[in-house]
Amino acid sequence: MASSANGPRRVTIDDVARAAGVSRQTVSRALNDKGEIDASTKQRVLDTAHELGYRPSRFARGLVRQDSISVGLMIPDLLNPFFTEVAAAALEAARKRGWHVVVYDTGDRVEEERGTLEVIASQVDAVVGYLSLPEGEIDKLIRGLPAVLIDREHRAERYNAIRIDGEAGVHAAIRHLADAGHHRIAMLDHAARSEPSIRHHWFATAMAACGLEPVAVSRADQSLEGGEHALRELLAEHPDVTAVFTFNDIIAIGALRAARRLGRRVPRDLAVIGFDGLQLGTLVEPALTTVALDTRELGALTIEQAGRLLARSGPLSHDEAAVKAELRLRESA
Repeated sequence: MASSANGPRRVTIDDVARAAGVSRQTVSRALNDKGEIDASTKQRVLDTAHELGYRPSRFARGLVRQDSISVGLMIPDLLNPFFTEVAAAALEAARKRGWHVVVYDTGDRVEEERGTLEVIASQVDAVVGYLSLPEGEIDKLIRGLPAVLIDREHRAERYNAIRIDGEAGVHAAIRHLADAGHHRIAMLDHAARSEPSIRHHWFATAMAACGLEPVAVSRADQSLEGGEHALRELLAEHPDVTAVFTFNDIIAIGALRAARRLGRRVPRDLAVIGFDGLQLGTLVEPALTTVALDTRELGALTIEQAGRLLARSGPLSHDEAAVKAELRLRESA
């Protein structure tokens, strides 16, 4: 993979020509199996292209129309309603462009993500979605494909990202709890990664801004059962906790179930605030207070950013490529 001052870039036909010591036209003939060059030169070009990781651009070859663009959408867990909503929004936005989208569920496992990228690199025109691998490894696996990373900053020049900006929303949530008289506040963070989440950072800074110290930050699997189990353990160790902020709505709904089974009245005995803004949160009792994202906007911006990469036009700006999360007050806090 060639590189620039800003990081890895896509290997071009000119790079192959320079490395093989032939003209651009000779490379084109070799790659397109034209008969105007001798066999040894053709093999040298093909070997060089392989060594450099060159992937012919269907756009450069004029083979792609808008209605034949194929995008691979990487989702960590389609059983999580939030990711289902994001996928549906991306599919809707792509459909309006006439694009084809193939959805891949990686099960939130790095090895599955790695294997999927290896398989789809030659089958799609761009990769979008949730990728946890380091960008250097992604670059090797997708061999020059443009990529749009959701809920992640990016550094490589060919990549773009759609950020989730939840800091103000989380600060509003903690301020709401503090104003309601809660001082014993804990968080249920995710357990999928070894390091604390960015939402934990937002929670910690919001607590500090309110002059409070978190009672505890526990880990929870991103499931109803995970939220229920984590809250039971949290309250067993810290029974004086009066409010909980959770990594996402699924964990929060599990916490609501645990609170009910433990005889804790919500929000009188225990306030619960989630993060995501799932429609499911309106169906539980009491309705879930949450820091809500617009999943339709998230999906639409992801496809818009992919379109700009494919067209080699300017990406959305840092601010334009951010989806802000806002506190949505309901009954649980």
